[in-house]
Amino acid sequence: MISGIITKVAGPLVIAEGMRDANMFDVVRVSSHRLIGEIIEMHGDKASIQVYEETSGLGPGEIVESTGVPLSVELGPGLIGSIYDGIQRPLNEIMKAAGNNLTRGVEVPSLDHNKKWHFVPCVKPGEKVTAGDVIGTVNETTAVVHKIMLPNKISGIIKNIKEGDFTIDDTVAVIENNGKSKNVTMSVKWPVRIGRPYKRKLSPDILLTTGQRTIDTLFPIAKGGVAAVPGPFGSGKTVVQHQLAKWAAADIIVYIGCGERGNEMTDVLNEFPELKDPRTGSSLMERTVLIANTSDMPVAAREASIYTGITIAEYFRDMGYTVALMADSTSRWAEALREMSGRLEEMPGEEGYPAYLGSRLAQFYERAGRVIVNGSKDTEGALSVIGAVSPPGGDISEPVSQATLRIVKVFWGLDANLAYKRHFPAINWLTSYSLYTDQLTEWFRKNASEDFMELRNRLMALLQDEAELQEIVNLVGMDALSANDRLKLETARSIREDYLHQNAFDSIDTYTSLKKQVLMMRAILMCYDNSSDALKNGADIELLMKMPVRERIGRFKYEEENNISSEFEAIKAILNKEIEDVIERSED
Repeated sequence: MISGIITKVAGPLVIAEGMRDANMFDVVRVSSHRLIGEIIEMHGDKASIQVYEETSGLGPGEIVESTGVPLSVELGPGLIGSIYDGIQRPLNEIMKAAGNNLTRGVEVPSLDHNKKWHFVPCVKPGEKVTAGDVIGTVNETTAVVHKIMLPNKISGIIKNIKEGDFTIDDTVAVIENNGKSKNVTMSVKWPVRIGRPYKRKLSPDILLTTGQRTIDTLFPIAKGGVAAVPGPFGSGKTVVQHQLAKWAAADIIVYIGCGERGNEMTDVLNEFPELKDPRTGSSLMERTVLIANTSDMPVAAREASIYTGITIAEYFRDMGYTVALMADSTSRWAEALREMSGRLEEMPGEEGYPAYLGSRLAQFYERAGRVIVNGSKDTEGALSVIGAVSPPGGDISEPVSQATLRIVKVFWGLDANLAYKRHFPAINWLTSYSLYTDQLTEWFRKNASEDFMELRNRLMALLQDEAELQEIVNLVGMDALSANDRLKLETARSIREDYLHQNAFDSIDTYTSLKKQVLMMRAILMCYDNSSDALKNGADIELLMKMPVRERIGRFKYEEENNISSEFEAIKAILNKEIEDVIERSED
């Protein structure tokens, strides 16, 4: 075992001599406390070590031992429903070992090595298999069938495989290749900084439905896409991520609390087990993996938590699942990079962040995607990444936001002013964008409605017109506007309040199907078109704006899914009648 001596301790950075034979990114154990660290720089026999635990009390002369392996996660049955710290130590096992006061150097296994799982083979002896092939399954929870895949670089003929109850260390299959036998267990270790391999990447042209109208209609994200949610404190980043975790069309959720406040992470830990999964009716935790690395935990472990989370997400993607990863927030990770860069005395970039900030963020986000996974069959899996960004004071001109925007394809810009007005989700429709819209046009045409993009574009145009008209109103007042412009303002208000505003706590409004979104858009635009035609026929704008049907259109979002078609037809009939009444009264 390679060992060295500490020569310097500077916060989470420890420098040790005598480490010439160690490798970059090897995991080390520091001092008699056996703190976990990772080598991040080598100069001759001097190793710079990033320590993932509190280093107070350490001093020169103490021993550092290299394990000779990179920082890795253990992948296998038992991941789902677990709550880990940044380096994949289960928090409930740490509590059993150390009590409520977290002590340093606690060593607990990432997965339960004593629990037995019922393994059901998918292949028979004599079959040829290759790396990535599913050789058996384990019912991990009521919501997730855990597929046991052949580890990387292993292929051959199945010599022996049997059904039964096994621990993750037991041999479940024997593979023979060129006369050599290889035992296969249900768990595998994977280095977190290396993306798991796949055959090829696919075009992001399938919508990741979320049931959130602002997102699905105006700023959609594709399956395997990447999105950023920047916003100031209190603008609803965490609520947006909670809604996506609950309602997005994903089989598995990986939620990383990276450097967030302890009380926010506590909310997640309390809420997720109680949230009812709309897909299965059981707890949302039955298809979720949580990684909790709060702001009072060691800064350096934030970087590890991001890589740990995305490696676990890639593992489930390789099973052919659609995975959604929520990182809350990447700004705290960037702060950890800045801290370590300063300790290493590197030349700082903008605002003290390291010059390689952009490339590190890109390495993380590029691990997302919709792919054909390894194996003899062409199985499709997808990993979508939604990263929250917490710019100080909501100023997105700062380096982390700008570096993120250069990488991601969807920008959901949260607005403090909208949040103060209690307009949630507080996504600003004038500054946000999605670069997937063109690629998803054909998907919307086939799966939602022929005219979906036309309806969506008309909504956006009215909202942009409203912003221009509002400036005139602020200068000279409402009376300066023509009847047509007043109608535009009223329609834009209806779009904002009746369509974009969505109540996450209402059992019906919290999720809207694409069919309902189409009918809601049609109802609003039908009212606008009919009113516009009525104005040409001499109708009074005041009477048009007071039509009772407008309130019914506003209540449409609270309509049950099975009633939406009949309600739309009712609105259509009432609207036509009320328009005729207005024209008659205007003529009188």
